[in-house]
Amino acid sequence: MSRDRSSTMKKFLNCLNLENQSETEFLAHTPDFGWRRIFGGQFIAQGIISAQRTVAKDKSIHSMHCYFLRPGDPETPISYKVSKVRDGASFSMRMVDAYQDERHVFTLQCSFHRFEEGLSHQSQMPSVAPPEELDLQDMLDKSADQVIRPLKAYIDKERPFEFRPVSTERYLTDAALEPYQSVWLNLVSPLSDEDHAEYDIAMLAYISDALLIDTALFPHSTNIFDGSIQGASLDHALWFHRPFKLDDWVLYHMESPTASGSRGLARGQVFSRDGDLLMSVVQEGLIRKRASAR
Repeated sequence: MSRDRSSTMKKFLNCLNLENQSETEFLAHTPDFGWRRIFGGQFIAQGIISAQRTVAKDKSIHSMHCYFLRPGDPETPISYKVSKVRDGASFSMRMVDAYQDERHVFTLQCSFHRFEEGLSHQSQMPSVAPPEELDLQDMLDKSADQVIRPLKAYIDKERPFEFRPVSTERYLTDAALEPYQSVWLNLVSPLSDEDHAEYDIAMLAYISDALLIDTALFPHSTNIFDGSIQGASLDHALWFHRPFKLDDWVLYHMESPTASGSRGLARGQVFSRDGDLLMSVVQEGLIRKRASAR
């Protein structure tokens, strides 16, 4: 589906440009991307920006833990309230709570760290084809009659990032698959240097909520967009390992070690094109079989 990518990015940036209500309170809105409820990554990104605005600029976020308390209404403004838990010489801690019409919908804790030189090692990036050799739209055009309808509808949604799965098997079969996937992700439109400086971390956090918990459904011949599944993110944790600039493709490698009790656990690693490990992710989500489908 053809869209004005710069317009999509403008809508996304507008939703990240929070309105200061006070030193610790911020007002945010939701972009019109056609979602019936607020995407969890938006809460994460806006929560991080809210906390970031209350912390000294020489400290950057290194970890974040959050809970999605209630579904968010895209039509209702979101009020973010930041609590300054601690400010030390090296670390700062913040708590952020989000409200819509006085309903508590989201809560987040995050920690910021002043950069220090130190020991360094990391996991190796998976060996996969580069994004230039992968074309999801071409696959859809050539295999239109095979694409699973709910996944096709998801692909067609407007969003601020483009994704290119390393394997398209997920989109062409409802057979049980091993619970892992690798997807290249990139913003749909380039940013100014000023926007990179303010929003890169929040944007990568936003992207981290995409497709993750669906990985837990790979072995069960269904997907998160299937109407027989009631799916929702429950909690989400991020760790940021290295400074980065989000101006190129990143590889999101996801796996699910377990699912039980109508919940699925998934974890992920985000690598730069050059192989630097930028971020680690863990999420648990609801993957309940609807009563009508049992």
